Amino acid sequence: MKHLYLTLLIVLLAASAPLYAQYTDIINSNRPGRSVSAYAPGKNVYQGEMGFFYERRKHDGLRTENEQYGTDFALRVGILEERLELTWQGIYMWDNLTYNTSSTPYTVRQNNFYQNTIGAKYLIYEPKIKEPNLYSWRYDHTRFHLSDLIPAVSAYIGTNLFFGDNPFYPDEAPLSLKAMLITQSHFAGSWVLTTNIIFDRLGGDDPLFSYILTLTHSLPDPRYSVFLEHQGFKSDSYGDGIFRFGAARLINSHLQVDASAGLNIKNTPSRLFAGLGVSYRLDYHEDEYVPVPLQEEDKDSLEEETPELIDHKAGRKMKFEKQNRKKKKNKKKKGNRKKNPFDVDL
Repeated sequence: MKHLYLTLLIVLLAASAPLYAQYTDIINSNRPGRSVSAYAPGKNVYQGEMGFFYERRKHDGLRTENEQYGTDFALRVGILEERLELTWQGIYMWDNLTYNTSSTPYTVRQNNFYQNTIGAKYLIYEPKIKEPNLYSWRYDHTRFHLSDLIPAVSAYIGTNLFFGDNPFYPDEAPLSLKAMLITQSHFAGSWVLTTNIIFDRLGGDDPLFSYILTLTHSLPDPRYSVFLEHQGFKSDSYGDGIFRFGAARLINSHLQVDASAGLNIKNTPSRLFAGLGVSYRLDYHEDEYVPVPLQEEDKDSLEEETPELIDHKAGRKMKFEKQNRKKKKNKKKKGNRKKNPFDVDL
């Protein structure tokens, strides 16, 4: 029941909070880490992210070894408005499991979806953009300000889909819920801190709680970035901590490539893995220009101002025409004036 309350709370927050989302001219990819960004790709933007990985696991207690490889992918679409994103995330994995419990080891080969989730993400809150400091570029782009830690906040609701006989989740329900709270802070010009609080497989036999902390840094050459990430897991059957690190390279505004590696902190099992990936988007985004209504005091001030103050070029033209009309009027007036009989031409 508490999981249901949590899901309803996230939905209500997403449906009621005000927002000022923004689209970026450069691809906004969740790769190469496993955390999810608070921002959507943008309305009418279609984005694909795919990677290939290899992992070795060894369990000292069970005396088993795993050799795993596969692909992880995400399809992201921004629809209806800037803050909303629909996603399909998945991991399809091939696993060679070797048992060393007897004098003759034997291997079991299995493959299926390790993750298969569809869901929606909604940006609840975005911090206001600070007014630029016109006297110091360094103040805006390199200095740390406590206000920069105020994060953008998003909520995610999804459904896990596991159909058929999945060897990785033999006792798991075919449908279960996934809920996530996401925050993202930009600070000191080139640093980004992203956090994910995840409640997974809600409604199943073995709910999983996890968190992800990702710190990303853009290098002096802005095409390159590096990241460091920590993820923790806790369920009735499994608990672990994982560290990941890697780098990404921006090829152009729509294409990014990346590489990453990682390891865990336990030996039940121990894990060592690496991967390569790519992200690409189709950008059909169009800016929407919304007129800003004038306040009453602004209208009054505009009515009091002269044309010269509103538009200098138009004001100069109107002033010149006004002066010409005045000269013509004076000249006509002077021509129509009766001649004084006492005037004497000298």
